[in-house]
Amino acid sequence: MTLWMVRSGKYGETEKLAIEEKVAIIGWDDVPDLQNFKTRQELRLALDNIYPDAKGATRSTWESQLWPFAQVMTKGDTIAMPLKGRSAILLGRIAGPYAYRKINGVDYHTRPVDWGREAPRSVFAQDLLFSLGSILTVCRVQRNEAERRVAEIVAGKEDPLLRGKSPTNNGLAKSYGSALKDDVALAGDETSVVDLAQIAADAIRLKIGSVFKGHRLSSLIGAILETQGYQVDVSPPGADGGVDIVAGKGPLGFDRPRIAVQVKSQESAVDVSVLRELQGVMSQFSADQGLLVAWGGVTKALEREAKRLFFGIRIWNDNDIIKAVQQAYDLLPEEIQADLPMKRIWILADQE
Repeated sequence: MTLWMVRSGKYGETEKLAIEEKVAIIGWDDVPDLQNFKTRQELRLALDNIYPDAKGATRSTWESQLWPFAQVMTKGDTIAMPLKGRSAILLGRIAGPYAYRKINGVDYHTRPVDWGREAPRSVFAQDLLFSLGSILTVCRVQRNEAERRVAEIVAGKEDPLLRGKSPTNNGLAKSYGSALKDDVALAGDETSVVDLAQIAADAIRLKIGSVFKGHRLSSLIGAILETQGYQVDVSPPGADGGVDIVAGKGPLGFDRPRIAVQVKSQESAVDVSVLRELQGVMSQFSADQGLLVAWGGVTKALEREAKRLFFGIRIWNDNDIIKAVQQAYDLLPEEIQADLPMKRIWILADQE
């Protein structure tokens, strides 16, 4: 079984379409039907003509992604699509050959896929997340027995490395940091340049998930809201009447907007009943708006209902919390910074 990672755009532009149409979609809109090219040399010459201003190395990297997508992937191979909208990786099986398909009037390079499990990033060990963090659109993932381990995740389990069942002792426990230093960059392989922002987010997610469990997550959310100018009252541990935090603007917190916050720190997705509970108690706390913080994400039913309540209630998942922490970090209390030590770094943005 071969494992492939295919991205749905740098910002997940085609993510929803890929799921709805049961396909994997890649970009390169200027490139025609890939079935026109019988050899890699023909594809390379076409890329030279279509993108004359691109660097030779860049065109070579594109070729090393387009050719496998059209010619190498095989029916039954496993495919992983990191999701941008939520902290999960969608897994499936390639269901057929490459096709240049018109969807909603637009031509796309596609592969039919039987999408299966949407696995939270928390069920993958760090080395797998590192491999799936390549900034390439298409790459094969095989280091550290990734194919066998992801097969278990597809089956509904978590990465065997997280269960303490290391399949090999040949460096499987190597950290993503040392892997980045030791690996050789090869186009079309997971050892290519990785998405450092995603790798950093995964590390922050792991730290928050371990340090700010249970009621401590409410304290973190309250501290973030304080950096945004709110006067905050965090309920003590125990029964909270459906609201973990109340917050308002102004010197005493009497000014609008006044918000009621429900915080769910569980790893699993929360269902629509939690949203309705928050909606039901907002008036009891004289809240104008509500915020549902769901560390483990929300179900699709809750997501649909939340859209209808867009101007009344917002949802924060783990990605939203990480972004909020990064934005507010310098203003957070010293005790939180001590529990969550972070530093800002600058990197070149032209690595793609």
